[in-house]
Amino acid sequence: MKKILSICALTLSAAALTSCSDFLDQKSESEVNTGTVYNSEYYTSIAINKVYGDLCKDRTYSQDWSMIYNLNSDIEFVDGFGDNATAVNERGYMNYNASPSGWTKMADMWTAMYGTIEDCNLIINGIENSSIKDNSAMKRYLGEARTIRAMVYFDLLRVFGDIPLKLEPTASDLSNAYLAKTDRDEIMDSLMNDLEKAVEELPWAGQNSYTTEHATKGYAHALLAQIALTRAGYAIRESAKDGYETAAYSDATYPTQRPDATKRKELYELALTHLSAIIKGGYHHLNPSFANEWNKINQLSLDQTYQENIFEIPMLLNVSGELGYTAGYRLAEQTSDFGYTNSSGKIKLPATLFYSYNDGDSRRDLTVATTQIKGISGAGSHSQEQMLGNAPFELYVGKWDPRQENATWLEQNLAASGKHMTGINPVKVRYSQVLLWYAEVMNELAGPDGTYTGDAGMTARQALAEVHNRAFDDNEKANVFLNKISSNKEDFFNAIVEENAWELAGEGARKWDLIRWNLLAEKTKETQKLYLEDLNNEVFQKTIYFNYKDDNKYTIDMNSITWNGIPEGKLASDYAGNTSSFGNSKLNGTDKQVYTNLANISSGLIGVFDPEAGTWTTPKVINRYLMPIPQTIIDASNNTLTNSYGY
Repeated sequence: MKKILSICALTLSAAALTSCSDFLDQKSESEVNTGTVYNSEYYTSIAINKVYGDLCKDRTYSQDWSMIYNLNSDIEFVDGFGDNATAVNERGYMNYNASPSGWTKMADMWTAMYGTIEDCNLIINGIENSSIKDNSAMKRYLGEARTIRAMVYFDLLRVFGDIPLKLEPTASDLSNAYLAKTDRDEIMDSLMNDLEKAVEELPWAGQNSYTTEHATKGYAHALLAQIALTRAGYAIRESAKDGYETAAYSDATYPTQRPDATKRKELYELALTHLSAIIKGGYHHLNPSFANEWNKINQLSLDQTYQENIFEIPMLLNVSGELGYTAGYRLAEQTSDFGYTNSSGKIKLPATLFYSYNDGDSRRDLTVATTQIKGISGAGSHSQEQMLGNAPFELYVGKWDPRQENATWLEQNLAASGKHMTGINPVKVRYSQVLLWYAEVMNELAGPDGTYTGDAGMTARQALAEVHNRAFDDNEKANVFLNKISSNKEDFFNAIVEENAWELAGEGARKWDLIRWNLLAEKTKETQKLYLEDLNNEVFQKTIYFNYKDDNKYTIDMNSITWNGIPEGKLASDYAGNTSSFGNSKLNGTDKQVYTNLANISSGLIGVFDPEAGTWTTPKVINRYLMPIPQTIIDASNNTLTNSYGY
């Protein structure tokens, strides 16, 4: 197990250390009174552990927030196509066909997330009123509670928009229990103020025995910058705000707006301060190997050399963590090599993403899985890699790959006969994201090649290049993309948007960036049109050919696959295997991929796509990416909450 501590290690001398296994050893706070809890470093550490335990639940970050609510973007789809795109569950809702009633898990998520906020409120209030609040350990605990509360609030407002802001524990008379919605800008301003305090209270990862499974100084800086960029960006509003700019793509009743240029500059400068602090701090770096970055995540092994993952939410093998089981590389049949199957298709990636990668980009085959595991002679037999065939919208996310998990996982999975939790940590922010945000901010403030007061000693272009070059063994191939980027701010921004997709696909980051850029609808439509263009222009092959690495035909040689056609000098007979591929679909009025799967992607956001006409039906509300507050939550709110945006 990657966790440095086990349950036995939670002692006074190690109370500051946290792992998901520690959360199983919790004394009930009801055993001692509040004054006793927060006048003791030990009991306060138990309270902090409970908060991390909250994050391991299905309705928080074990399942929902590591996968579901981060969908759909233009390159990441929930497993809901055709009729499923309007289903009363996550498949319909993440296609933006939501309603206040029906899908009960969304109300459960709201309740669980606010439960975590309440636990953080209790800790913050308790420490601020403690007689030992100035102790260094207590300051660290306070910073952790502030940061986790900010993270949870930020995620909630990104899904629901304006929500109740409650920053103190619930009063015994419930006088502060039923609160109306607070404008999300006010919430984000409050969260940023809190995080300014947290960065002073928290250690860097690697200090005070804190690992990247903690909320640390680096994550507080990164989260503050992320909130600042979101605050500066576009958002759909319940009503127009004075002094804000309204986007061209906007609903007449519920406008999509962003702050004015002066406020945006202030927020970009704030983001730059905190991103530069991470870069100059020297505690986080890119792992030189993209493949090794993901191998360590799958191995449940914390990277304490580069610490690229600035914050990982700690899960526990066989107890929590669905990445690699519900999303990831597919084990389609039980085999003698890997054991029980998984149900890894919750997040789907499109063929257009696969074909968008530049030649030589090592991220392509690691990110977009075009194969799956089956038994070579049926279930229970030796594993064999098999191509997925003509599934242009249903490719798997290869980053979470159970084949790379450690020996303990394998031993358990070989014996499993049902769902097996992987223990893979959801990563909230990677250092590559910090570099891409930095490139974005520097481009806004100084252009691609300029400098700016408070920068980290690198230009926007240099930061982008650091992310891009890591993916290539051949510098000449890496430069094909980089050399095309002009000194024009708009061109450089478009390059950042592309790099964002190649680097972060499947990880749940892109949807939120596209929203603040007001590109979610536009880019989704581009994906649909690009698929048809690639189909008509025969970019997609009707049949692909490939060889195996071994005589038993267990493992496909990924470098042999003829994605762009059979190379000159080669014949089909030179290959040991072949399969139907993405070029086999047709504009014939009935093709499933074109008229069912393609047509209904994110239909609640952009309308249903007509492949023949190249047009979309008009959605009920333009750019409505937000979810409704669940009706059961409204019914229990004492008439303080209502829905908006046409829900």
